[in-house]
Amino acid sequence: MADTHFRIENGYLCDVEYCPSPNFDERPLNATPRLIVIHSISLPPGEFGGSDVRRLFANELDFDEHPFYSEIRGLKVSSHFFLDRRGKITQFVSCLKRAWHAGASQWRGEPNCNDYSIGIELEGTDVGDFDASQYGSLKTLCAALADCYPIEAALGHSHIAVPKGRKKDPGAHFKWAELSVLRGIETPL
Repeated sequence: MADTHFRIENGYLCDVEYCPSPNFDERPLNATPRLIVIHSISLPPGEFGGSDVRRLFANELDFDEHPFYSEIRGLKVSSHFFLDRRGKITQFVSCLKRAWHAGASQWRGEPNCNDYSIGIELEGTDVGDFDASQYGSLKTLCAALADCYPIEAALGHSHIAVPKGRKKDPGAHFKWAELSVLRGIETPL
């Protein structure tokens, strides 16, 4: 996917799977996406390839299915995009809407990052490596977002979570240098 150029129309990335999530609402008046927040997720933790992340974002996860799920019972969350280990992109929420992905957060002194950000979940953990195909898809997706919206920065959930240290994703193994090719977008490098 790294050599592909994506197009966004009316908040939706063209030619990718769309799985609607109910976990969103309207952005505040005149709020446009200017921040990309990168997360990591796997369900159950450390397991890849299943449908549980999709089911969580769609409010269809059976919280009795795995012992860990009792810790997240009733959670209503979704990112705009999810990139699996092969780099396949699934969209859950329109970029024009406020997905519920960042929680308590702040960037440049401004709270509520969900208001002005786009959330991207990478299938992985905050203690492991990500796949090269994920980085390829992520770069292409971020470039398409920057072509469509006034994106100023791409940061990890750990960089914006309040209080500091509340979140660790995407983790110490995330290669921020992979995103350095994105001109005009601030990264934690």
